[in-house]
Amino acid sequence: MQKAFKEFSTAAILTIGDQSLLEPFRKTKELGFFTFIWTQDAEVNLVIDGVPATVPAHSIVSLTPIQQLQYLEDATVIVYQFNREFYCIKDHDQEVGCVGLLFYGNQHIPIVTLDIKEQKKFSILHQVIDDEIDTADRIQSEMLQMLVARFIIKTTRLLKQMNPSEKSYEGTSELLRQYNVLVEAHFRESHSVTFYAEKLHKSPKTLSNTFGKVGKSPLRIIHDRIILETKRLLRYSNKTTKEIAYEVGFEDASHLSRLFKKQTGTSPSVFKKQVGIT
Repeated sequence: MQKAFKEFSTAAILTIGDQSLLEPFRKTKELGFFTFIWTQDAEVNLVIDGVPATVPAHSIVSLTPIQQLQYLEDATVIVYQFNREFYCIKDHDQEVGCVGLLFYGNQHIPIVTLDIKEQKKFSILHQVIDDEIDTADRIQSEMLQMLVARFIIKTTRLLKQMNPSEKSYEGTSELLRQYNVLVEAHFRESHSVTFYAEKLHKSPKTLSNTFGKVGKSPLRIIHDRIILETKRLLRYSNKTTKEIAYEVGFEDASHLSRLFKKQTGTSPSVFKKQVGIT
């Protein structure tokens, strides 16, 4: 069973489903989406970034788009997958943002186990999300984003109560995680891979070779973050393209416009019309 929400104007995607969503990951494969795997009545064995992990029954594991997953066995699970355009385009508190504790902001792979009380709460929330994804109207996107944000906030609170050394698994993508955290912090001031390589005490070539394994270059990650912020400001602010360009680190708005069109296939002004902002 799979259900999907897609918004053409912003390219936002949210998919919820059962174990069938994990079928493409029978062999090691990059996720490409932020992913929650919520086990039900039995534990599930996975390999995450090459590291075996047994996820206990009634637990939630959160994964980032750059991580690799090997799904080893059939199991009863609930899976949520969404892209940056769905969740990261909106402002969130640092702890529950796209580099928050559940994602790039944690050096471990977070696994949160739910007690009986929390199982009931999450089940009710899931029912609401499942119902909303079937309700197509003008405010569906806003509603789904709020509900997923609630899911993330609740899971983050539980993670903060845990001892990560006891219930988390060390991954092998630490360099990729650190790079993404740095890009999140500095993408407005620097668009240069060299800048981030120096902060990580690595050469740009080392970063390129490492990121080559996951199919996305270090420069593309910088550009993707710039475009995401540009989309957010176009949609949720009254700023002009020139003002936005300055905010994301361009002195000349034409440079941002060229990058935006190259990445999205449309200009900032056309994008603004597509999302219904005049």
